[in-house]
Amino acid sequence: MDHAPDTSSPQSLHRVVVIGGGFGGVRVVQGLRNANVQVTLIDRRNFHLFQPLTYQIATGALSPGQVAYPLRALFKSAPNVRVLLAEVSGFDLAGRDVLLADVPEIGAPTSVPYDTLVVAAGSSYSYFGHDDWADIAPEVKSLESALTVRSRILSAFEQAELTVEESIRQEEMTFVIVGGGPTGVEVAGQIAELARDTLRRNFRNIDSRDARVLLIDAGDRLLSTFPPSLSAKAARSLERLGVEVMVNHMVVGVEPRAVTVAANGAEHQRIPTATTIWAAGVKASGLADELGRAAGAEVDRDGRVTVERDLTLPGHPEVMVLGDMVRVRDDRGGVVSLPGVAPVAIQQGQYAARLIRDRLENRSTPAFRYRDKGNLATIGRARAVADIRGLRLSGFLAWWVWLGVHLWYLIGFQNRLLVIIQWSISFFTHGRGARLVTEPPPKADEAIKTPGRAARAGAAASASRGRG
Repeated sequence: MDHAPDTSSPQSLHRVVVIGGGFGGVRVVQGLRNANVQVTLIDRRNFHLFQPLTYQIATGALSPGQVAYPLRALFKSAPNVRVLLAEVSGFDLAGRDVLLADVPEIGAPTSVPYDTLVVAAGSSYSYFGHDDWADIAPEVKSLESALTVRSRILSAFEQAELTVEESIRQEEMTFVIVGGGPTGVEVAGQIAELARDTLRRNFRNIDSRDARVLLIDAGDRLLSTFPPSLSAKAARSLERLGVEVMVNHMVVGVEPRAVTVAANGAEHQRIPTATTIWAAGVKASGLADELGRAAGAEVDRDGRVTVERDLTLPGHPEVMVLGDMVRVRDDRGGVVSLPGVAPVAIQQGQYAARLIRDRLENRSTPAFRYRDKGNLATIGRARAVADIRGLRLSGFLAWWVWLGVHLWYLIGFQNRLLVIIQWSISFFTHGRGARLVTEPPPKADEAIKTPGRAARAGAAASASRGRG
């Protein structure tokens, strides 16, 4: 039986549960902070992460605290909002309960009831059926993984300084980025600048400028959502930084010290590298599949559930799903896949808050419509491309636009201030203040980064276990 939202009871406040403290979830809560409702925000992290800048954590340009903001601090002045640090394990749509992972040792509740549910749990990178590659080729979408990538990038230079064999040194100083979208382009440019600028004269046995940075994409050009002219300009900017752009190449194997790529009509090529970073493709949070199965809704191969024009789950108007987790039906009966970018989640979060308030006041709400404000990608210092409603910019001007937009959407005045100060210092000094290796050093028997005979043995063992 379908459930309509219960907005009529005068005995208690309407209960809104929001899952996910990302762009969409935060905008929902912000839109309801002064409404006559009780809001519960559930996230497995206690902070909002500004994901468009996590690659700068991975490359030492910014520190974690500059792009993350505590959720409790964000809503401390909203008495109708409570924040729960918990893991969602499923849904009871008939009983209108969000099921939480059981933590018996602290006696925590196992479910949270709702009148309206908003699910905005985001997405993660897809390894296209090769989940075993994730440990070898980490992504930069999460804070924890970005810190891992930072340690691996910096450790590669440190190990190259220690290494006595030229072949091992070359592997350490080769960096492969898989995926030519905005994140891949930004990571490649940042690593190239790190090697050729920031770390210059930091070492005695190596020249950091000898580092090799490769950006690999299966498509025929970088930044496929941008106009071809801007894609070409981005590629040229990367090449001027020393990045080797490899389009029309598909990664078919990832192992601890190499990647294998295949090009159309060519033999497989094995590229020795100690550091591989993944930025190719995304998949929706597993909660989308949970909702799809619970409601009998359609779920596509990327794990996204199909929702109605007002972002509600089919058959369950009290449940809304946002952001990277959904495809939206259009007014012609078709399905629209919106880009997995922050503006989509922000606009959908604002719409969801408006829909809830309109329902409480018995007002109608038009269907959701996404307003595409354009695309931005930075390549490096004073290098960027921008496509803003047909206005195509590149170089220094596009870079300034990119700076302004990211500062505008960054949450927290303190974070904005810290980031603009850090960027200003970095611009004038060419420095990076967060070049910290936080992972423990590799053990002698691991397949990575020990000089001499141990390194040769480790590399051989890795190759024998690899995929080819």
